[in-house]
Amino acid sequence: MSYLMKARKCCSPVNQMYKVTGNLYKAHALKNIPGINEQVKISRTSSHLSSAKANSYDYVIVGAGSAGCVLANRLTEDPLSTVLLLEAGPKDTLLGSKRLMWKIHMPAALTYNLCDEKYNWYYHTTSQKHMDNRVMYWPRGRVWGGSSSLNAMVYIRGHAEDYNRWSREGAIGWDYEHCLPYFKKAQSHELGPDKYRGGNGPLYVSRGKTNHPLHHAFLEATKQAGYPFTDDMNGYQQEGFGWMDMTVHQGQRWSTASAYLHPAISRPNLSVAEKTLVIKILFQGTKSIGVEYVKNGQKKKAFASKEVILSGGAINSPQLLMLSGIGNADDLKKMGIPVVCHLPGVGQNLQDHLEVYVQQKCTKPITLYNAQKPVNMVKIGLEWLWKFTGEGATAHLESGGFIRSEPGVPHPDIQFHFLPSQVIDHGRVASTMEAYQVHVGPMRSTSVGWLKLKSADPNDHPVIEPNYLS
Repeated sequence: MSYLMKARKCCSPVNQMYKVTGNLYKAHALKNIPGINEQVKISRTSSHLSSAKANSYDYVIVGAGSAGCVLANRLTEDPLSTVLLLEAGPKDTLLGSKRLMWKIHMPAALTYNLCDEKYNWYYHTTSQKHMDNRVMYWPRGRVWGGSSSLNAMVYIRGHAEDYNRWSREGAIGWDYEHCLPYFKKAQSHELGPDKYRGGNGPLYVSRGKTNHPLHHAFLEATKQAGYPFTDDMNGYQQEGFGWMDMTVHQGQRWSTASAYLHPAISRPNLSVAEKTLVIKILFQGTKSIGVEYVKNGQKKKAFASKEVILSGGAINSPQLLMLSGIGNADDLKKMGIPVVCHLPGVGQNLQDHLEVYVQQKCTKPITLYNAQKPVNMVKIGLEWLWKFTGEGATAHLESGGFIRSEPGVPHPDIQFHFLPSQVIDHGRVASTMEAYQVHVGPMRSTSVGWLKLKSADPNDHPVIEPNYLS
């Protein structure tokens, strides 16, 4: 989700002249304003305005992740709108090649990114008192595409009744009927368009191709347990088990960078900067006028005439707001941060849901265990690099489903993913045997936590308290 900070227009043209918001007026616009010495006015402002003009845009977007890439594409469809997109991490290509960045674009290599601080913020929570004081690991994307360049590529929209509930609770315009046309507009499903699927959008969605016997065994087991088969979990009936949709296209991860950013990168009105850490939102009073960032060890500023848009996700966006003086005033004062706006809700209402990985030793050597041996990994990698096919062309989370936890629950509240392999601690611990696993997790957790600044240093990770199982 993105936070939108409007750079509101001021009424007075004199005030506007002094405010470097990207609305750069020519000096002669002041000719008819009485009481102003035009020559003095020009000398005082011309150098200031000319230096700002080179770094002024209509929109400044912070974060080239799942939301930022989409916004950069959509906003630059208007050739008159200029956009600057700032990303703390690197590009998702090397020398323009996806193959050279195979850790991101090979679907089966996803655990590499989950363990690599180069593309990952590598967050950790506080000790969780309701979980025997465990510290939980939170991988989050720090690269073009954000977490859509790190995740397991399962494409799930959520149940229609969740959107309808949001609307009933006051989020007008977020009901499912309103959102569905946008889901379809975004999507190109390989099975073709229908009432629930799109056929011409930039986000390519596919079904798994491995036909692995353990996926079939899992689905047969769910059938024997009395659950229905559903042919499209994003369609008419989510409840049941079946084949998952995945954001994989022609054997490659299809992140929002692939879907939205790369097609727009050549537009002259889009500027993108990588390895750029935004450290502060710039304000004039309580009006956002731009951002301050660090690039190659140097502090720089960029100004926005229309909007500053925060697309840093559930952690980076509230962190940046607090670093900029927006948050709980008492907390900010303790950090020595000047308060721009007392807004105690920033960083609050943090919600995340846990998953349990149920792992079972397999009696036959048919899991992906052998594929993880060095010689076989080389073979799989070479096939993918050559043709984008084979066992490297899928994340292998190809089957799963949704059920209700008990009678009386109106719609599914538990999600399942099946994997014909063993993954320990996000892949940070090597697999040890022929095994498979099912991920089981609640959809609507009731635990609520928060995040706060650890210090006023933008490089310090914030304190993350999800308050699991409370």
